Amino acid sequence: MQTAQPASADNTKLAVCAILATVFVLAFGDALIKKLSADMVLWQIFVLRSALALPVLVVLLKLRFSSVRLSPAVPGWTAARSLMLVFMWITYYAALPHVPLSIAASAYYTLPIFITLFSALLVGEKVSAPGWVAVCLGFLGVVLILRPTAGDFNLYALLPLVSAMLYALAMILTRTKCRGEHPLILASALNGAFIVVGLVAPALISLAAPAELVPDFLSTTWSPLGNTELVAVGLLAVAALVASVGTAVAYQIGASSVVATFDFAYVGFAVVWGLVFFNEVPDAIAVAGMVMIVAAGVIAVRRQA
Repeated sequence: MQTAQPASADNTKLAVCAILATVFVLAFGDALIKKLSADMVLWQIFVLRSALALPVLVVLLKLRFSSVRLSPAVPGWTAARSLMLVFMWITYYAALPHVPLSIAASAYYTLPIFITLFSALLVGEKVSAPGWVAVCLGFLGVVLILRPTAGDFNLYALLPLVSAMLYALAMILTRTKCRGEHPLILASALNGAFIVVGLVAPALISLAAPAELVPDFLSTTWSPLGNTELVAVGLLAVAALVASVGTAVAYQIGASSVVATFDFAYVGFAVVWGLVFFNEVPDAIAVAGMVMIVAAGVIAVRRQA
């Protein structure tokens, strides 16, 4: 079986810097997509962003890892993982035009809780007492953020939770079925899936749903691109590359429990970019919920150390 390159000796400081840079850029990219949602459809963003990122990944593989085959060792499972992650991002991005970025980010970062639960249900891993504490704490944090009894409850805020579930399932699939794949092969397959879905989904939507029922962000009509949009797509491609390479590097050279803890900085960066781009300021209750979710996530990843 084709295997990933051997990891070098741990370098925790570099790993932490890599994951912080990664989530900083990712949060910026998601804020940019939220900003673009009024001018570009999601499928257009998928295709253009990945069409720029995929060739760079292929060149990087050939230059840096020339012994690695470009075809996946387990193509079926790799394709299933890629599609699961594509639909994860569809549900997350579909929420962004309708909810504050910080709220969407916090709800999405319940993913360690779902990984804990799904690992117990699907893989048979035992959940320790701290694991159950993390699940309960994260659930309470979600309740504080979403406030389901409030008069202004937004159903779109549930979509990031669906995203977290899909991501958790994809990570379990990665661990159980795709462990031997090189990280950049997985990243390339994912970007290829973005292109395929971005081209096929509009055709399926046109056949299955009346145009008036399709949300603007999921419309099948591509928008004309001006200089601003072209620059934005280029920045999104860079963000996709940073996410692909930065995450792989961070988890290869640093302890997973440490790296995953700093991964939660995404929530803080989402608050910052939400303030910069949209003047979004979470209230005290939402902040308390965010803190509880981050704390729950840290407990969840630490229990796996």
